[in-house]
Amino acid sequence: MDFNKKYGILYVVFFVFFMFYKPVICFLIFGIIALVYTVNSILHLNNISKNGIEITGRIISYESDAEGYKTPIVEFQTIEEKIITGKPSFHTSSDLDKVRSFQANIHKSVKIIYNSESPEKFILKDNSNGFGLIMLAIVGLVFTYISVGNLLGYNNIF
Repeated sequence: MDFNKKYGILYVVFFVFFMFYKPVICFLIFGIIALVYTVNSILHLNNISKNGIEITGRIISYESDAEGYKTPIVEFQTIEEKIITGKPSFHTSSDLDKVRSFQANIHKSVKIIYNSESPEKFILKDNSNGFGLIMLAIVGLVFTYISVGNLLGYNNIF
């Protein structure tokens, strides 16, 4: 989901305001954002899976972020003979990825599904993206449940 900067700043302003005024609203904001991101990601993955084009690419390297999670850099050729190199539009990593070496996977062929209208948006076909989305949905539901319950007076945690 592409949160542009002007909406991001608006979310932060509301979050900071309610942090001092009524902190339970922060839980509600966080829960709703997590749920919206989850639904948007599921719709994006579903759209690419149903309408995308399946092709074989190869992993050319891995890129680590600031925390050490590794994301594959994949190169593939579209049906229109255009060569695309980039990271999957959605990828989940685990803590094991921080210490594990992926040297054996470099130059390995992988099946990908890309969006025909925008080939830069692609996913790895056999990657387990569901677990990360399920965990995010559970966290969003818990935060939303706690905040709505508190606002209705059912639990006084805050």
